[in-house]
Amino acid sequence: MVFGPHLTLDIYGCSREALKDADFIYEILDELPDLIGMTKISKPSVSYYDGNPDSFDKGGVSGFVIIAESHISIHTFVEQQFASVDIFSCKEFDIEKSVEYLSGKLGGKKVEKNLIMRGTEFPKDLKVAKPIFEKQRKMLKR
Repeated sequence: MVFGPHLTLDIYGCSREALKDADFIYEILDELPDLIGMTKISKPSVSYYDGNPDSFDKGGVSGFVIIAESHISIHTFVEQQFASVDIFSCKEFDIEKSVEYLSGKLGGKKVEKNLIMRGTEFPKDLKVAKPIFEKQRKMLKR
């Protein structure tokens, strides 16, 4: 029993136009949850960052959307034509559909994909989970 999958994608060779367009990143974060069967519980939050001329980071967009199942985030680096994406969920989802959609939308040439299963001891059985949550709540009230 595990909590769920955490997919990380490093997407290389992306379109600079896509990576610097905060509205476009918003659109991706707005569409992706529905595409992979997730439930948005917030509107996407997206910000453009001008970067720091004295560092490798010359600007890009960062955004996230909170989903009932956890979250999805995107960070772009325009000059490097690079995007870093996380999809963390408490339920299974179509990983290949996610990869194809994101690399296609961003114009990626190469994708590094990592998948880890989070919460290997997380109790999904309510009979097991209930005493744990009750104990945590008592500790928080102190």
